[in-house]
Amino acid sequence: MTQEFVRNALIGGSATALASGFVGYFLVLRAQVFAGDALSHVAFTGTLAAALAGVDLRLGLFAATVLVGVAFSALGGRVREDDAPIGVVFVWVLGLGVLFLDLFNRGAGGSNGVIASRTLFGSIFSLTAAQTEVAAVIAVGIVGGMVAIARPLLFITAAPATAAARGVRVGLLGAAFLGLLGIDAGEATQAVGALLLLGLLAAPAGAAARLTASPAVGVALSTGFALASVWIGITIAYLDSSLPPSSAIVSVAVALYAAAFLVTARR
Repeated sequence: MTQEFVRNALIGGSATALASGFVGYFLVLRAQVFAGDALSHVAFTGTLAAALAGVDLRLGLFAATVLVGVAFSALGGRVREDDAPIGVVFVWVLGLGVLFLDLFNRGAGGSNGVIASRTLFGSIFSLTAAQTEVAAVIAVGIVGGMVAIARPLLFITAAPATAAARGVRVGLLGAAFLGLLGIDAGEATQAVGALLLLGLLAAPAGAAARLTASPAVGVALSTGFALASVWIGITIAYLDSSLPPSSAIVSVAVALYAAAFLVTARR
């Protein structure tokens, strides 16, 4: 695998995996998986909105995911995986996405289908050297941000009332985390697509959470599983060109979660 497109996919995918594994662990720990799922649809809608406006697709992608991610923090402790407000945002954003897709399909130009397909399913084998560098820089920023807030974020996750009583800025930390989640969602969409984004965020982290109760070990396992998913998935897709790389990556992640489930179910 000496081709440049494969190297770019491995480097860019590894950067995305490291960030997604770190963010995903806290996403699972904080029971905000539904919010992550909603952001995958926000990424789709934001990209199509940018395409309609004739601006850089990444501008719409990141602007939409970060703004909605931070907006979720206004719901405070109600942002949970089974929460109705997130479902309302989910449906509203999905409706906008369908509208933008319809308007987009009516527009002129033969690239409409390609842009929509890459938004939905990712295009990790299409990453250029410049895009790979941007992915690495964004991943470093996300990981650095998570390291900076990890300890107090863990505190407000485990004991929010106690943390608030001790003066910890619970709302601010929650907003910072959801903002980082939005950035990660925007970057991961370019690799695995909006439809499969949640698989890379939640499956490796879910496997890690089942295997250990230690946050430090959990983060390490989650990032390791995410990296393994990307590397094995890209290898499988390279060897079998009929298999989309995003599907291969998420399939490996799901397989790792299934293995962790079987191991812990025996205990």
